[in-house]
Amino acid sequence: MSASSLLEKIDSPADLRRLERKLLPQLATELRAFLIDSVAQTGGHLSSNLGTVELTIALHAVFDTPEDRLVWDVGHQCYAHKILTGRRTGMNRLRMHGGVSGFPKRNESPFDTFGVGHSSTSISAALGMALAARHKGEERKAIAVIGDGAMSAGMAFEALNNAGVADADMLVILNDNEMSISPPVGALNNILTRLMSGKTFNAARDGARHMLEFAPPLLELARRAEEHVKGMIAPGTLFEEFGFHYYGPIDGHDLDALIPTLENLRDLKGPKFLHVITKKGQGYKLAEADPILYHGVSKFAPGEGIKAGKGPGKLTYTQVFGDWLCDMATADSRLVGITPAMREGSGLVRFAETFPDRYYDVGIAEQHAVTFAAGLACEGLKPVVAIYSTFLQRAYDQLIHDVALQNLPVVFAVDRGGLVGADGPTHHGTFDLSFVTCIPNLVVMTPADEAECRRMLSTAYALDCPSMVRYPRGGGTCAVPQAGLDTLPVGKGETIRPGKDVALLAFGSLVPAALAAGEELDATVANMRFVKPIDTELIVELAGNHSLLVSIEENVVIGGVGSEIERVLSECGLNVPLIRLGLPDRFIDHGEQGQLLADLGLDSAGIVRAVRARGNTQQKRRQSQ
Repeated sequence: MSASSLLEKIDSPADLRRLERKLLPQLATELRAFLIDSVAQTGGHLSSNLGTVELTIALHAVFDTPEDRLVWDVGHQCYAHKILTGRRTGMNRLRMHGGVSGFPKRNESPFDTFGVGHSSTSISAALGMALAARHKGEERKAIAVIGDGAMSAGMAFEALNNAGVADADMLVILNDNEMSISPPVGALNNILTRLMSGKTFNAARDGARHMLEFAPPLLELARRAEEHVKGMIAPGTLFEEFGFHYYGPIDGHDLDALIPTLENLRDLKGPKFLHVITKKGQGYKLAEADPILYHGVSKFAPGEGIKAGKGPGKLTYTQVFGDWLCDMATADSRLVGITPAMREGSGLVRFAETFPDRYYDVGIAEQHAVTFAAGLACEGLKPVVAIYSTFLQRAYDQLIHDVALQNLPVVFAVDRGGLVGADGPTHHGTFDLSFVTCIPNLVVMTPADEAECRRMLSTAYALDCPSMVRYPRGGGTCAVPQAGLDTLPVGKGETIRPGKDVALLAFGSLVPAALAAGEELDATVANMRFVKPIDTELIVELAGNHSLLVSIEENVVIGGVGSEIERVLSECGLNVPLIRLGLPDRFIDHGEQGQLLADLGLDSAGIVRAVRARGNTQQKRRQSQ
């Protein structure tokens, strides 16, 4: 793929800043075309990136990056930034193993000033950078770019509150692409914003404030008058109350408005807040019409767009959950479904349409989602929280303090357990089994296939205590779930293949790999099913008639389920060797799921190698004796 004439000359923002201002709209056109063509070949986040092309160009044109610190929130909109900061030629391996990350990553480029992947961190990080500059006596700028969805999280408002009190010299840019809190944007708004961000307006405001300090009643009157005047042209009163000077809204696709405004704000001191209106999918009609469909895409032909599959396709765990939720809601009117802004990703679309009065999207607010569920459970409802493993980390205290401590019957449907692939370390669900196993009152299950996932969800719902069903991204063995709402005996696994000498104790997503390895090794294979309470009887039985046990989990080894098996063996006085297979003590980079598992020795071949390596070691020891 070849870049267009202007874009191919841009290897850094310094090159961009040398361009004539009148050429920047052409650069935006070329950059947008490159984005569409590039993402169509690799997959990735599209509509959000198309919406911030002009904003990205303007930021790098005005600010001296990377000396000035530019912090993106979440990172779904960072592709244009990556292209303009020397990674254009690497975009053909975007999100592939060894290639460019789909998110800002500090060890990838000095222009990625803060690593992100989770929402609502940008203002806190930029504030830290701004105050560090003050502490070190440096004159650099700090800019946070945050979306309107990310502004729904409490962490963003905590940072705003702190920044206003600290009188930090920083700029927060609200990238508003939902049109939910904004009046129509046009030339008048752009002119007013440019005027309000200019030195004359701000010098007059600061001078008047200084003069009126000796007459507090007049100062308060002037402040209120200013707020009311600004309130007629911009919804900025909230941010002014946090101590920020608010400017906007401004058209985020108009470079002639963006650049002069950013230049004015660059030269102003103190906390500043710029409200920018953008459109997801801008410049690509198909993405403009359906920005959700084009948010995260697989490979597609740009001229044709995303085509619906010819058949039903492979059943995913997410779909199993969505179908179960609707069926259980039909059977029990107490059920309510909760998601922290992940309706599509967590499989809640049909539930939201069928049971709108029992569906709650609380926004990007995982902590609130869990405590909200606890409140519902206190009143006799049966809340089901659909949440990604990596996002559950953000609500750990609430899981312990508000749900488990009070032993409330909240069901956690934890999606994306284990390695997720191209989104990489910010989205891998690799720690959950370690951090939930130590929590009292919590029942934790890991299904081996789609059919078992449905039964585990029903089991969790039937319990009068907190429970969690943890399943991977995508599909499994294509085991078709039965239509009913049958349950499983709590805390009981099953032997699914009898064998000799070696017993493989597998959890969840790695049961199929263990079964394949068991065939080659002629080993016993157990589908353990429950992480907590773990099946102590089955462990003791397997330890009694096998010379080697192997625990297998798609979770970090440290503090994982293997450690729990080791505890059982120790407490029961069983001196049987145990190999603990799982994820290593490091963050796993992005790449295709199957390849990552193979590289880490968690496919069937890796399991066989580990067992045979232990056998060879034991044989050598016996020979040496």
